[in-house]
Amino acid sequence: MPIFAAVFHKRMQQLSVAFDSLPVPVSLWKQKALAWAEAHHEAVAYYEPNQIPYRHQAFQNILGVRARAEATPGVDCAHSWQDLSLLLQQQQQTPLLGFLTYDLKNGLEQLQSHHPDFIGFPPLYFFRPETWFVFDKAKVTIFSTVAQPQVILQTINAWAFLTSFSENRLKTQARVSKEKYVQTVQQLRQHILEGDVYEVNYCQEFYAENAQLEPASLFWKLNAASPTPFAGFLKLQQKYLLCASPERFLKKEGNLLVSQPIKGTSKRGSSPAEDLARRRALASNEKEQAENMMIVDLVRNDLNRVAETGSVQVEELFGLYGFKYVWQMISTVTGTLPAEVSAVSALQAAFPMGSMTGAPKIKALELIETYEQTKRGLYSGSFGYFLPNRDFDFNVVIRSLQYNATSGYVSFEVGSAITYDSDPEQEYQECLLKAAAILKILS
Repeated sequence: MPIFAAVFHKRMQQLSVAFDSLPVPVSLWKQKALAWAEAHHEAVAYYEPNQIPYRHQAFQNILGVRARAEATPGVDCAHSWQDLSLLLQQQQQTPLLGFLTYDLKNGLEQLQSHHPDFIGFPPLYFFRPETWFVFDKAKVTIFSTVAQPQVILQTINAWAFLTSFSENRLKTQARVSKEKYVQTVQQLRQHILEGDVYEVNYCQEFYAENAQLEPASLFWKLNAASPTPFAGFLKLQQKYLLCASPERFLKKEGNLLVSQPIKGTSKRGSSPAEDLARRRALASNEKEQAENMMIVDLVRNDLNRVAETGSVQVEELFGLYGFKYVWQMISTVTGTLPAEVSAVSALQAAFPMGSMTGAPKIKALELIETYEQTKRGLYSGSFGYFLPNRDFDFNVVIRSLQYNATSGYVSFEVGSAITYDSDPEQEYQECLLKAAAILKILS
């Protein structure tokens, strides 16, 4: 018999189960839980930190579900900043789970987008889960307002599950040719030469049509191929995000704001000596440092819009972090959020994140719209959660697949920061490096 404790509070029921009481290892039980969640719910959000140590910690390990995605705006879900503010004003013991798409920029600044959107996520969506799971070091706690946690536990324990994942063999194609990509980088370098911008993040899309995927199993394949501290799985009706992000957009913990932009990428070495040499080369690369510094300055400016005067500081500059395929240069910027400034205001001040736009931000956003071919959707948006105490944590949606199961359209995008010193061929190869994990699981 599982060892558990049950607690009742109003309509919410709570059950804690030790990992060693589960019928399978917790890593497999999470896969069973996500398969159950996807099968029975229109709204699913899962956050996976992969036990990766990270400055200011990685995501909390949370799974939340709601049977019907469409609920009462401002009470159980949010489709706008106003709805989200109303949700956060309520005294609740439940988290809020959801996302911000890139094109929310159009409402925050005088911008517009006319490119096609082949996935179709709404601009913003958050939901209050009916059932949610919190995994810590030794136990999983099941919370529910609609069912007895013991029944949920038994259902997941009995859930049929295949330990091997199906092969996908999905071939994607580039939205723009390599020649067109190189030409665009040259055009952006000309804008920089003329003083329009200092840096712009230019992205390209790879896509496939009429695809039939198994999103949950594909997410676990991606997570195994490229474990990251801000990974996640999202289902909103028939739209999916499979995310292997290494980057934090913004975190609020108490009155502390934390942003950790990534700028600077190098391939991992095939031997310890080569790996160390690549790390050292990235650490001393003046071009990568310049890119990183530009975005650090932009983030400092964004946080200064809402933080207490004099509180914004660079806690770490040019930090080097190793992931499975790449070394990344990551800086950490912090600030103090005044009590009278809302969590929503903090997100709005910094969105969209500088690492995926450029500097100056508004002009970079205009150039992105000019030279890219499709709307980014959730790519370079943010996936995250609010805790009941209104603290939050949001990633940058990169290294991710978007999938519309109704149309069969699957998409992933990769990009890099273009400066005047950029070499188009090297930028193109950097994009392929960032796409390596996704290409591996698809082909």
